[in-house]
Amino acid sequence: MPSKTQLLAAILALPAALADVITGIPDPAPVGFEQWVSPVIMPAPPVVGTGDWATAVARAKNFVSGLTLEEKINVTTGIDIGGPCTIPRLSWNGLCLQDSPLGVRLAQNVSAFPAGINAAATWDTALIEARGKAMGAEFRGKGVNVALGPMTNMGRQAAAGRNWEGFGADPFLSGVATAATINGIQSNGVIATVKHFIANEQEHFRGGSEASQIYSSNIDDKTFHELYLWPFAEAIHTGVGAVMCAYNKINQTQACQNSKIINGVLKEELGFMGLVMSDWAAMIDGIQPALAGLDMNMPGFFAYGRGPQTEGNPDTATNGWWGANLIEMVKNGSVPEARVDDMVVRTFAAYYKLGQDLGYPEISLKDAVNVQADHYKLIRQIGAASTILLKNTNKALPLAVTNIKRIAILGSDAGPNPDGANACSDRGCSQGTMAMGWGSGTANFPYLIDPLQAITSHIQSIDPTVVIDSVLNDFDLAQVRTVSSLADTCLVFASADSGEGYINVGGNQGDRNNITLWHGGDALISTTAASCANTIVVQHTVGPVTMEAWIDHPNVTAVLYAGVPGQETGNAIVDVLFADGAQATNPSGRLPYTIAKAREDYPADVLYASGVGTPQITYEEGLGIDYRWFDINNITPRFEFGFGLSYTTFGYSSLMIAKTHYRRDAEQQAVVSSSAAASTQSSNATVSASVPASTITASASSISSSASISASVSIATNATSTTSASSASSSPIGQLGGPSALYSQLLSVSFRIENTGSLAGNEVSQLYLTFPDESGEPPKVLRGFSRNFLECGQSKVVRIPLRLKDVSVWDVVSQEWVVPSGTFTVHVGSSSRILPLTGSFTM
Repeated sequence: MPSKTQLLAAILALPAALADVITGIPDPAPVGFEQWVSPVIMPAPPVVGTGDWATAVARAKNFVSGLTLEEKINVTTGIDIGGPCTIPRLSWNGLCLQDSPLGVRLAQNVSAFPAGINAAATWDTALIEARGKAMGAEFRGKGVNVALGPMTNMGRQAAAGRNWEGFGADPFLSGVATAATINGIQSNGVIATVKHFIANEQEHFRGGSEASQIYSSNIDDKTFHELYLWPFAEAIHTGVGAVMCAYNKINQTQACQNSKIINGVLKEELGFMGLVMSDWAAMIDGIQPALAGLDMNMPGFFAYGRGPQTEGNPDTATNGWWGANLIEMVKNGSVPEARVDDMVVRTFAAYYKLGQDLGYPEISLKDAVNVQADHYKLIRQIGAASTILLKNTNKALPLAVTNIKRIAILGSDAGPNPDGANACSDRGCSQGTMAMGWGSGTANFPYLIDPLQAITSHIQSIDPTVVIDSVLNDFDLAQVRTVSSLADTCLVFASADSGEGYINVGGNQGDRNNITLWHGGDALISTTAASCANTIVVQHTVGPVTMEAWIDHPNVTAVLYAGVPGQETGNAIVDVLFADGAQATNPSGRLPYTIAKAREDYPADVLYASGVGTPQITYEEGLGIDYRWFDINNITPRFEFGFGLSYTTFGYSSLMIAKTHYRRDAEQQAVVSSSAAASTQSSNATVSASVPASTITASASSISSSASISASVSIATNATSTTSASSASSSPIGQLGGPSALYSQLLSVSFRIENTGSLAGNEVSQLYLTFPDESGEPPKVLRGFSRNFLECGQSKVVRIPLRLKDVSVWDVVSQEWVVPSGTFTVHVGSSSRILPLTGSFTM
């Protein structure tokens, strides 16, 4: 692979116009840009069709071979909201594409599910998949062919506006949640769309609609693969049908025309066989995206404000990058017709693979078709399961109504939006309880159960003599003092909101201006705590907020972090707050990000101001985001990644690490053999233990166990004394998510957990790996987790697999995944910093 200097020299030697067409490097180029230039990978690889995609791809190719050029262009060019266009001659009615990652947007009689960040906070793969399945059923019921979710960008900056739509700040957790969500959605025959590809980590200067400023996310190759690409690779491995490219630039080239990430990474390295669509009005050119591998232009026009196409006449429209303009590109030789053929084949491959040619429902977004079923039950369950108990002094929680004589419920976040739950377009306001953020990642509430309503109903159903006072004005602190001084129990509700950048709420242009509570939340809590000896704080927030102003106050006895829980928010918080409810829940939510003591403790922040056309956002922290940064720099967080308390206690013991005998199927073996032949290296896909089994068993009586095994993985060896886990350059296209050997199980880590407390509950066990010293990895990285329910006194053996990918790192020289030589340390416990079990193995 050429060096950056060689690549830059070659690019700059081209005629100016051609260099700009290929790379998209801005003119004039920003100072220092030569360090961050995205390589050119052309031509776009046509879809091959292997594995369970083979039949669908073959059918798609056969169908497309009978289309005219104009009909093919119809499929590539969308209409806003409605989706790509029809082919009347063949009675194909087109596709309906619709947001959002938490439900069907802009529709009636649909559910408003918990946000992605809450799904991740459950750390429960089955619950996450059930959420995806329920959402998929609603998309299908409304006739939506392509659901524009899940959103799986990483939470690089704590204040970034759309973090709540995704699954947190760790690639492994995000990857598991992404794959589970896709499996759930696509089980209904709905095409899922993983987005936004890639490094779309803030709203300011993100681009779109011919924006005058588009930031460039400058990322090194190792960080790109190990962090930001990881969840997308998991999505492709699980069979996602569509990928949406982002607004921003990556290493100076806009995402939707970046041939390196679309052609080179998505379609070659990861073997993606579905379609790549643009984010809405993300394209900034017509030829470049086509050559770079883009397959569908959404929503079909140049930009918002420049006149969308006329529905029904997309093939004759000339006010979009494609449409009639793409026909001209083909005719004048700028874009090969074979490239257009592949665009359409990929779209129909996803269509056929999900069975959408067999009686798919008609579009019914705004009519009376009710698709909610009993999904409210799951929404309530996830709302409770995702609530995180951060503090619980002297067992202040759970509450019992019989122990309460007078309760105060304080804060606007406890009550309803006075203008109605759906009064603000795309939830673009901050009024009443916050159950979702704002922007395109929203849905209409069919109803919204606020906490005040739910708590009042619960208490009155048990003891109607309990006095319930409430103050919903956050700034009437005098009344707050009066009411809280009379109560024996005070519940304070506070929030922090964010969303997409096209909406400004209170001066917050998508991204949060700060990471403190909104509506004077700190003062509200402090005022209450000064007057009430039993102050319990409930927070609905889109991400981390600082709590130093009040977290150590002795009268703040408990803190619940409820996130963004959807339509059943009030009922869900009742289930966690009270022990005497019909659905009383012992909290087991865990943080999917770190809560710092100060904003400055985080490794990166939002870029709010810039005077250049391409603001440069360089990922200087590399692999060190979130908890990894805190570990690298020995910073003490307020609450670490993975943290969460329970109403009971759990003990850990008996760590064991064992090798796994795994086999590859014929296709996998052929791939490995092909790779070996191409690189003139031997390929032997075996794992062999070199020590007796007795030496890999940790002491059952020791809470700090030590285990070791010595194993060798002989797939292909290079000169750096590491073990090659893949060969992206020599492997054939078609291995979903990268070489299939990466997803083979290598090791099994087992341990025993016991419920040592007085209540039944779920424990979320987490496994972190420390890589050998020379690997360049952070001190530890998440590589497994398991949520398990235990009755009082019950114990259970938990087994967590480790795949070859989980013990591999990306080697930028060989451009492949390799297993570092040396000793790996396994850490097991209940958070990233509470890890009572330790063991090791040597590769």
